[in-house]
Amino acid sequence: MRRSGARGRPGRGRRWAAALGVGALVVAGGGGLAGPAQAMATASVPVDFPTHCIPPAIAGIPPIDGTTRAEITVDNAAPKVGDTVTVTYTVVAAAASNPVDLALPADIMTPTGKVTVGGAQSASVTVAGPKKNDPVPGKGAFPSFSMTGTFTVTAPGRITLSPGDYNIHTSYIMELDTPCTVTDPPAPVSETIIATDGGGQVNERAIQLGAASGKAGDAVTVTGSKFTPGADITLAGRAGDTATADTATAKADGSGGFSGTLTVDDPATTGIVAYEGGSWDPAKGAGPQAYTVTGGGGDIPDGSQQLRTSVRAGTLSMVQVGDTVEMSAVDFGRGGASRGSLRTVTVEDYRGGPAGWSLTGKVTDFKGPGGATIDASALGWTPVCATKPGSPSTCAAGSQGPVGSAGATLASTPNGTFTGGEFTVDARLALTVPAYTAPGAYSGVLTLTLT
Repeated sequence: MRRSGARGRPGRGRRWAAALGVGALVVAGGGGLAGPAQAMATASVPVDFPTHCIPPAIAGIPPIDGTTRAEITVDNAAPKVGDTVTVTYTVVAAAASNPVDLALPADIMTPTGKVTVGGAQSASVTVAGPKKNDPVPGKGAFPSFSMTGTFTVTAPGRITLSPGDYNIHTSYIMELDTPCTVTDPPAPVSETIIATDGGGQVNERAIQLGAASGKAGDAVTVTGSKFTPGADITLAGRAGDTATADTATAKADGSGGFSGTLTVDDPATTGIVAYEGGSWDPAKGAGPQAYTVTGGGGDIPDGSQQLRTSVRAGTLSMVQVGDTVEMSAVDFGRGGASRGSLRTVTVEDYRGGPAGWSLTGKVTDFKGPGGATIDASALGWTPVCATKPGSPSTCAAGSQGPVGSAGATLASTPNGTFTGGEFTVDARLALTVPAYTAPGAYSGVLTLTLT
């Protein structure tokens, strides 16, 4: 088996050819749904759901798998199509607690999160809360907090609201984040509203933000849908109902979708909007989606100094030990399994973002003397994957079974709020050789793809 040993370049979707020349096999002669629209709205209820929280690295503790209790409420449980509904996401009890021994003073926590909209319409609503909290003792439980956002009703019927991922940002001596993701999304429904047809034309334009918060000067990704195809789009910050100086432009594609970035410099920003043209028109715009500018360090105690640093994002890459696999010989007339072991592959995910990765492989037919072949479907593997301690993600090995020309998954990690790490991947290989396969050397090419 041969494979390239080059490191990967930045970006997902990079193809890695592993020319696994299995020229090692020798065959020797003699040797070795949503509910109905007429349903009644239901009162908001607190719901519990499993959550995976990642404490700041400085805490030196592993991820926390616990239970979050949360509740969704709205300002209007019987809206008409076209109405704007204000959603409040209250975390009654967070799955994580203060990860450090240092007590946290009041008003240094800034929460952000997402609310999942389902039923008659689908959306992800960005919510954000004020920088306000009671004091938190060292290693003590985070107090309850609330976040708000808005969405526009675009269809009549039963609309469900479920709590989603959330992040607790603390600004005290250092800027720290504790992101918590729903382990098995979506979380249970906490609130159900019933929308009625309001008549008239509805503005279905919608935007979503790549992040609900960031420090001043950070760029946030804004994606939109159902805008006028080909329209020039303005992205802008808002401080309440007032526009800020933060603007950027994007272009809607042929289906009315777009993706752009907005650099938010104004610390007073509370939301982001997008609209067609150069001036705000609610009939041709969407938002605001809640956004919070974090930072500033909070109040620094007497005798203390604020320390600042940065972490640069890296790449997703793959390296391997060697490029040839020698597999055991099989006797002519007997056949059986020609066995070997994949040369160890190390996957290094240093991007520090939300995306996981997948490592897959596919193999060609094994070619031998005089045009003889062994079909690619005869190669099977038993994958093994190990995660380096301290890695945010956990590697999962692929299933035991055939590889074949169609391919199979060797290993992967899931998407999440914060991913990355270092992983070693191996596999036991077995090529099933028919009893009367022509004697000689056979080789095939196994190609690995990391995305």
